[in-house]
Amino acid sequence: MDIAIAAPKMKVPQIECGRWDFLWTCEKWSEDAVKFARKKLGKGKDREISSAELRALMIPAEIEEEIPGNMLLNEGIQLILDLLIGAAGVAANNANAQIGVGDSATAEAATQTDLQAGANKLFKAMNATYPIRTAQTMAWQSDFATGEANYAWNEWSVRNQAAADKNINRKVQSLGTKASGTWTLTGQVTIS
Repeated sequence: MDIAIAAPKMKVPQIECGRWDFLWTCEKWSEDAVKFARKKLGKGKDREISSAELRALMIPAEIEEEIPGNMLLNEGIQLILDLLIGAAGVAANNANAQIGVGDSATAEAATQTDLQAGANKLFKAMNATYPIRTAQTMAWQSDFATGEANYAWNEWSVRNQAAADKNINRKVQSLGTKASGTWTLTGQVTIS
């Protein structure tokens, strides 16, 4: 005699996950391109030239690199969560957000609270209209002009300077050595 036994109904847990996809873009204009822009704009030889001015003159970056990924830092995650629930924190808006670059090649660690470079690091304010959000993508952008951050670019970060300099993320990879010209760093995160 065959007896049919029904298998117990098992509840399969639903797994929820999200994605944090970060893409960095580094655009590099040489000092020759900057000098050409100064001449076209009738600006003095010491005047810094922004990426917006170079683009307006239809001068393309000589080098454009895309670098995927970064590491979210614990202090940045905590700031994001505090802002979500209104617990504390100041928004990383145009007045408060900065991108920093440094020459340290120390590996990323979630517990870090700053760029790891000793002397060669610089944080710059956002370019006009940044940060911006389009759908689920947020973008930050800063220019580093001729006299700024002229050293090896091995690390970079987005931070909120109004929130006690809380760094949201950090990326380590060589972008080369800046000696002059205008370099622009753009970070885009898509959350899905």
